[in-house]
Amino acid sequence: MGQAFPLYITVVAGLLFLAFAYLAVGQGAVTRNAAQTAADSAALAAAQDLRDQIAGEWVENVLDPNSWQGIFDGDVELTDNPCDRAGQLAAQNAAHLDGCQSVGLLGYRVGVTTEEPVGDTIVPGTEDMLATASATAVVERRCSFELPAEESGDDVLPSLHCKDRTWDLNSKDLEILPDPQDLFDVHLADPQASDE
Repeated sequence: MGQAFPLYITVVAGLLFLAFAYLAVGQGAVTRNAAQTAADSAALAAAQDLRDQIAGEWVENVLDPNSWQGIFDGDVELTDNPCDRAGQLAAQNAAHLDGCQSVGLLGYRVGVTTEEPVGDTIVPGTEDMLATASATAVVERRCSFELPAEESGDDVLPSLHCKDRTWDLNSKDLEILPDPQDLFDVHLADPQASDE
């Protein structure tokens, strides 16, 4: 019996160490997940801001169908920087923006760092470690159109064929127009695809 007691103490100590190690890994995973959530939110916010500005440009030029293609391709002059919105969303998720850049004409890639560290754990040096993450979000057009024949007249607008609805636009009655979300989808991009 006396010989088994030291073995018992050793086993219990080993189990306690494993429990604390798992706790440290769990704390690290929670902090990492928080960073990724902040990055995803920030990237989506930037892309949504971009989408809204593109849609606004389309509304301003709705009577000029020849400009639609460039607008739908994202070739517009932005009045606000979508990265400002990304920074706001990162802050709301307890992180700060490390970087924000456009990806082509229709996307944004962001990087964030958490404001809160992993905290005290059994693993030395983790108390001041911050988590970082990155994400990319893109704007994808939902609609297609064909320019009317020249003989149709300048006041004839193309129909917008969107994923779930066709908009037959009338230049004499523009009170009801598609919303930004009718015109464009916003979603996170595959990180590997965005690095190509």
